[in-house]
Amino acid sequence: MIREVRIHQFRCFENLDFFPAPHRTCIVGQNAEGKTSILEAVCVLLRLQSPRSSAAADLIRSGAEGFSIEGCFADTRLQYRQTVDGRTISMDSKVQSRSDDYLSTACVTWFSNADLDLVKGSASGRRRYLDFLGTQSVTGYRKALRDYDRALRSRNSLLKEGRPRREIAAFDLPLLDAGNVLLTARAELTAALAPLARASCLEISSTSDVLEMNYRPGCNGSFPEALAASRPEEERLRQTVCGPHRDDLELHLNSLKAAPFASEGQQRTIALALKIAQARRIKDTHNKSPVLLLDDVFGELDTTRRNQFLHALPSDAQTLITTTFLDWATDGVEMAVLNLAGKKLTPAIPK
Repeated sequence: MIREVRIHQFRCFENLDFFPAPHRTCIVGQNAEGKTSILEAVCVLLRLQSPRSSAAADLIRSGAEGFSIEGCFADTRLQYRQTVDGRTISMDSKVQSRSDDYLSTACVTWFSNADLDLVKGSASGRRRYLDFLGTQSVTGYRKALRDYDRALRSRNSLLKEGRPRREIAAFDLPLLDAGNVLLTARAELTAALAPLARASCLEISSTSDVLEMNYRPGCNGSFPEALAASRPEEERLRQTVCGPHRDDLELHLNSLKAAPFASEGQQRTIALALKIAQARRIKDTHNKSPVLLLDDVFGELDTTRRNQFLHALPSDAQTLITTTFLDWATDGVEMAVLNLAGKKLTPAIPK
């Protein structure tokens, strides 16, 4: 459970202190007040990455030279500082040279309206979905992902320059070693996620929609053989054409491809089901639920789906919610409510 978050020079906030409730906290405010940035700061503090941007420089408040976020998760004090020179992370005031221990403190699942792209967007979004889960639940996944990306960038750079094959081949082994770890892990993650997503979809949907999810690796057959066979196409296109960077998830609803055939309401249900499956998989792995960050996801859901979605969330998870209105909150929904206005949080006055 995260007990406090202190934000300095992050996004639109010069300073903000946030004290979430143990179970469910709702932040209510108008658009452009910074609601999403508060949840983003929690994700950055706990996972050292933003769900909205891959560049840490984007998170620095305009005109500032860096940002800092600190807070307490359970009894551990965490701190993340970012400047133009890089980042510094600390646990209980001790600077960490590596992130492994830091990242073992807490897990997160992020929900937003942009999750609709998991269904109708490109494969890169579905790979990020698997990667965000893999880095939180599979030993060695984060290192393999980092090693693969490094080898892929180097290899593609040489291919683009038309360098000799012997230079390109120097990166084949690190690409294959890291790639095989990712291919195996993603296949296993998908196999574990599929029944969880199917069950979540049935819980949220007002109909008996059946969701199927299958892993489609970015190479045919074994990776080493596929990489060797792809050399002519590599030389023609001047890029690596097979491997985990081409992976995808196939989503079908009632035996039809979800992207072209599911309605928008069904697509939103699928996206929510995928994220609930992610949260349930993390709980199965660590025997505790992740912190759930729900960024303005209720506006596009009908009343039935809102209620069923809330009911489907892990009941023991600490949940932080942003919204512009509270019409969706029925009398049975218990939560602390904070109003955000003028970049300040204040407790809502009960009616």
